[in-house]
Amino acid sequence: MTREAEFDYVIVGAGSAGCVLAGRLTEDPDVRVLLIEAGGWDRHPFIRIPLGVGRIWPMRRFDWGYHTEPEPNVGNVRIETARGKVVGGSHSINVMGYVRGNALDYDGWAATGLPGWSYADVLPYFKRSERWQGGDTAHRGGQGPMHVRETLDRDPLYKGYIDAGVAAGHPYTEDYNGAQQHGFGWCQWTIRHGRRCSTAAAFLRPALKRPNLTVTVNSHALRVRIEGGRATGVDYLKDGQTLTARADREVLLAGGTINSPQLLMLSGIGPADHLRESGVDPVADLKGVGQNLQDHYSTVLTHARREPGPFLKLTRADRLTARIAQAYLFGTGPATDVPSGFMAFVKTDPALAAPDIQFLFRSAPPAAGPWFPGIKKAWADGFACRPILLQPESRGQIRLSSSDPLAPARIHQNFLSTDKDLHTLRAGFRLLRDVANQAPMDPFRAREVAPGPDVKTDAEIDAYIRATPATAHHPAGTCKMGVDEDAVVDGELKVRGIEGLRVADASVMPRIARGNINAAVIMIAEKAADLIRGRAAPPPEHP
Repeated sequence: MTREAEFDYVIVGAGSAGCVLAGRLTEDPDVRVLLIEAGGWDRHPFIRIPLGVGRIWPMRRFDWGYHTEPEPNVGNVRIETARGKVVGGSHSINVMGYVRGNALDYDGWAATGLPGWSYADVLPYFKRSERWQGGDTAHRGGQGPMHVRETLDRDPLYKGYIDAGVAAGHPYTEDYNGAQQHGFGWCQWTIRHGRRCSTAAAFLRPALKRPNLTVTVNSHALRVRIEGGRATGVDYLKDGQTLTARADREVLLAGGTINSPQLLMLSGIGPADHLRESGVDPVADLKGVGQNLQDHYSTVLTHARREPGPFLKLTRADRLTARIAQAYLFGTGPATDVPSGFMAFVKTDPALAAPDIQFLFRSAPPAAGPWFPGIKKAWADGFACRPILLQPESRGQIRLSSSDPLAPARIHQNFLSTDKDLHTLRAGFRLLRDVANQAPMDPFRAREVAPGPDVKTDAEIDAYIRATPATAHHPAGTCKMGVDEDAVVDGELKVRGIEGLRVADASVMPRIARGNINAAVIMIAEKAADLIRGRAAPPPEHP
């Protein structure tokens, strides 16, 4: 075994949280930081160009290739569960949507015994990370490293859907990350100068110039070393060699909701009985490790489009090639945006304090791709919208498949395991269908392709929801923060019973945020950096 030089902090995972941690911690020139990433660098053009996201997912070249175990409530199918395995993590392969969630999400965390995590407490961290196109406001930050802007692509279909939402009785929101989440509004993306602005681009790249930061890629973490009840370093595999990085101060896990609990369990931290069954000697019996798994389950409503839209015209092969080159070379043109211009957060019951359904839109069918007259026929234009279940009751778990660190963990989402989850999503589907049938959609909407107009009754809709399982790729909660016996980390993100070890990623969420979770992960990492450095938190803000 080769032993590497010692560091003050060893961070596992160069995803959304890990890049923030590396960037913030190395602001102190006297601190030595190692960042370990299992994937490679994020240099591929499809990662950099926003429109390239449509090609990243089918490639599965930059993710772990995960699938769930057979899901008992949705036909025993294995559901694709992509997570980023590349510098930037899932923020290098996602659709770049920026959604903070609802203020009540964080007030709910604080109410479980976690002072310092209310919305007023975390708002300064959201603002610190962000450079919003509108500059500094009571709710938004204008000086941070991560650029956030509204969609520039204004296909008339998007405005039609927004107007249809208002016609159906839902509000319009100027900014779902501002004073009012509830309603229909224009999408917001983490895009800077026409290119993806991941945390790798915003936080890590500036830090690479610092001599106190070391990044090792294509390096698979094997276990956290625990000596005398303290985390002292990380063993990892690189180029066929097992290396050890010593951490004089702390080991920081930022591998995400699937990989962080897996690494804890491989290191002997987790449910003792399960560890023994898997061939791992327990070090700390924490039964909550890998439990409390939550994700946003969705179904889909699909329509044919009455007349071909601008995206279909863009994908003609010669135009598409030219526009991708324009985006890559100059950061301009239609390939610098995402064909998904609106987003909505709605309530299935007006009496609810916050939305329980999100609508995610896609202005092209899965078959969309390059075409050219006389060579390949153009795809049939259409659009789809997904109702997303924002606050699921269902809980799953992450389990080891063996003691082999290279073997993927077993993912049990346990989707739709409660009647309430199914009933809420059914209600959300009905709301979406009602919106799609409003008059402002008449110029765009042709036939309903899926599930089709004949699917009407509760039983028929429920069967369709179960037959079209999909995750919104927002897993959270498997190393939950809290004060109860199931908590894995405390309010300072320290792993219970082990010194010198913290977790800072989506796995620490006690309950999943309402919406895409990347912004919340970045906030968690910003706050973690202050906690690690012993810095006082900024004053709470009450806009």
